[in-house]
Amino acid sequence: MATNEDWLGKVREDIIEPDLPIIDPHHHLWDYPESRYMLDELNADTGSGHNIRATVFVECKSMYRAEGPEHLRPVGETEFVNGIAAQSASGIYGEMRACKGIVGFANLLLGDAVDEVLEAHIAAAPQRFRGIRHANAYDDSPEVRPTHTNPPKGLFGLPKFREGFARLKAFNLTFDAWLYHHQIPELTALARAHPEVTIIFDHFGGPIGIGPYEGRRAEIFTQWMKDVVELSECPNVVAKLGGINMAVNGFGWHKRALPPTSDELVAATQDYYLHAIDAFGPERCMFESNFPVDKLSCSYAVVWNAFKKIAKGASADEKAALFHDTAKRVYRLD
Repeated sequence: MATNEDWLGKVREDIIEPDLPIIDPHHHLWDYPESRYMLDELNADTGSGHNIRATVFVECKSMYRAEGPEHLRPVGETEFVNGIAAQSASGIYGEMRACKGIVGFANLLLGDAVDEVLEAHIAAAPQRFRGIRHANAYDDSPEVRPTHTNPPKGLFGLPKFREGFARLKAFNLTFDAWLYHHQIPELTALARAHPEVTIIFDHFGGPIGIGPYEGRRAEIFTQWMKDVVELSECPNVVAKLGGINMAVNGFGWHKRALPPTSDELVAATQDYYLHAIDAFGPERCMFESNFPVDKLSCSYAVVWNAFKKIAKGASADEKAALFHDTAKRVYRLD
């Protein structure tokens, strides 16, 4: 996914609360011919003015092993990211600690046999490996592409998936859940069936705004609010607040002559943030950048300014949770 730095640079803002400590709990790294987002690019974004102390890498099918058993190839991503984390931990690149936590992929449809993969991930990054994401974003419409794992419909309810999912607790691993808005009840059912596993609800559950969902934002939001409240009643679920500036969300920021300002982001999306915070409470919420995916639409400095404007009415303790403490606790970043 190529980004246009010149285009993003057309909107520059003063940094709000530049000293507020932040952990960015969701970003990716990759190196493709058409798109590169590695430590240099991450450092450039996190060094744009906000006080980013550490980050969490989340799987994106990057640097899988080219050889060996198919089920173990995703461990290559953890090996790669742990090397990037070691670079950052050297201090040569500054005080920010990139990839202090790592979330990888394991095919939970392996059932109990997934233990071998989980053990290999942990062995590859024993100080940093924290969880698994087996993405489930699926829609019947051909206009809405499935996520990179190409999941079957109803993944979270399949017996083999549930069997593999149940193994996460034995390894003290969390589960990041990426899905679309109409699949939130499936996640709620999973959370209720496995209260022993901590689940992170990514990107507000992916409210779709394209294809057959275009022009239906108010209707979708009304049902989304109800589904989020029901999900929040599961005490083992925490929410990531962000990742709503993707093309699939339908705001069309990337099609404009100028990228959005933080005020424009707030005006368009703050109701999602405020409702999630009301439902889960600040101690179960964490702001996330979802970079470089959301970089298609806005700059790093602008999106964190938007978060700070959304949280302007929060107390100091609530801000600490939203921007730093929840991520630190959930991903065990001590």
